[in-house]
Amino acid sequence: MQIGDIIGVVLAGAVMFFVLNFLNEADIAQGNMPVAQGGGYIGGFGSKNLAAPQAGLMAMLSQGIVGGQMTWPLIIFGMLMGLAFILMGVKSPMLVSVGMYLPLETTFAIFIGGITKGIVDMVAKKRKLNEAQRARVDNVGVLLAAGLIAGEALTGLAFAPFKIANMNITQSLYSNPSIVMGFTIIILVALGLIFIPIRNAGRADEPAPPSANF
Repeated sequence: MQIGDIIGVVLAGAVMFFVLNFLNEADIAQGNMPVAQGGGYIGGFGSKNLAAPQAGLMAMLSQGIVGGQMTWPLIIFGMLMGLAFILMGVKSPMLVSVGMYLPLETTFAIFIGGITKGIVDMVAKKRKLNEAQRARVDNVGVLLAAGLIAGEALTGLAFAPFKIANMNITQSLYSNPSIVMGFTIIILVALGLIFIPIRNAGRADEPAPPSANF
């Protein structure tokens, strides 16, 4: 297993170097982050489309420690708050903490996903699904959500060459997007993530999937 993990890390790192560089060049070609001084626009990692909040947070912590300017009271407060979350039995203290530094568009998606999962649990409870059925519902839901995440990433890669060539092929569709269209898409995706897993719950007498045995 350790050898497999090492091989996976090395291969993934080698492949992702070219992918990330490709996305960086595509964003630079568009120019999405205004320069603080001198005018003009630059892009790449750190811009709006490639904010990299986790990398920015780690860089801020490293610079604070090395430079001796770390605000330790805030760090200690965060540690105590995390301990309080655990003692209170908060289901996902890490999500609460991560949501404090992620951009709003990311945390809003997590919020919508949490509401969707809550509705799925309510429907499963109302239909009195057993543990095996709930496990199948969770498995299908996780696969659907993972597919949406992977699909969004692949779509971004597909559009990257057009951005490098300064060809905005979606300008006619999204030059003035409607908020109604956005909410409609969100509702349709949420409904799919609710009804498709519930429909694949299976019969109560079917054997439990592997995840239900843990």
